[in-house]
Amino acid sequence: MKKAIIAMSGGVDSSVAAFVMKEKGYHIIGVTMKLYDNDDIGIDTEKTCCSLSDIEDARSVCYKLGAMYYVFNFKADFKEKIIDDFISTYEKGGTPNPCIRCNRYLKFEKLMQRMRELDYDYVVTGHYARIEKRGDRYILKKAVDLTKDQSYVLYNLTQEQLAHIQFPLGEMNKTDARRIAEENGFINANKKDSQDICFVPKGDYASFIEEYTGKTYPQGNFVDEKGNVLGTHKGIIRYTIGQRKGLGLALPCPMYVKEKNLEENKVVLCLNEDLFSRELYADDFNWLSIPQPTDKVRCKARIRYNQKEQPAFAEVMDNGRIKVVFDEPQRAICKGQAVVLYDGDIVLGGGTII
Repeated sequence: MKKAIIAMSGGVDSSVAAFVMKEKGYHIIGVTMKLYDNDDIGIDTEKTCCSLSDIEDARSVCYKLGAMYYVFNFKADFKEKIIDDFISTYEKGGTPNPCIRCNRYLKFEKLMQRMRELDYDYVVTGHYARIEKRGDRYILKKAVDLTKDQSYVLYNLTQEQLAHIQFPLGEMNKTDARRIAEENGFINANKKDSQDICFVPKGDYASFIEEYTGKTYPQGNFVDEKGNVLGTHKGIIRYTIGQRKGLGLALPCPMYVKEKNLEENKVVLCLNEDLFSRELYADDFNWLSIPQPTDKVRCKARIRYNQKEQPAFAEVMDNGRIKVVFDEPQRAICKGQAVVLYDGDIVLGGGTII
């Protein structure tokens, strides 16, 4: 009998993934990754990932399925790979995507290490995406339910990992997952999906960073592209490229964050039309469903999670970085975010915008 580790967050999707694998005849165990304590991140609420209520929900589902359940302590890894990088990226002027790194270093590195240690065959998650084998290569594809597709945050997977991963929800709609959970009496059948970064549940990234690090980030000037001072900002980590709201300025026309000058502690503002550009560069690029190409690749590219892919060409530069040139200019390309390349519903690969 094949054996699978089910990564369980306490939510409905991972619970249904466990049910599907059990129905397929797999021997399953449920595991929750303990990533932090609420006290560690200055939160006194249970409404976060890794909370006691999440653990109890996952345990309840496993009990119904007759499966063993474990909690793995990955707090040290999460601090080093996710939280510290999140803070560092903001301090360097970028906009991080911690969910992508969590998938890479925790769900599909640490968990797969445990999978091998326990002599199991698969790691299973509730992600909405699909894996297909074509010849001797594994292909990552979008989910059938495009409104829930999570392929964008999975581009870092390797061929070896894809061979030992299953995404049971990739072929179903969210409504199907809810129905299965309700029919089986799962305690979390109607639990809301998490929308925020798990360790910043209120979305106030700057306050989290200041409280976590004990640092204060000095005020500086808002300037236009000619260097004219427009006002005072409240610390450079509080602003992201393309931002308009929350600047606290009375200006004659709408202006947006275009650049953060770390050396001079300035936030550069511009008009909306000046936020657009056709080119970007990316490093730490992972070619996933195809080998690294030797020529330009015609594709579609996505530069943020909820964006529709845009037609583009991509090519590998001599230094190994990837250059992406869009057919049409794109608004507010952010350093630190991911660019992911698609051919139809196939994920070609992705990397970090620099």
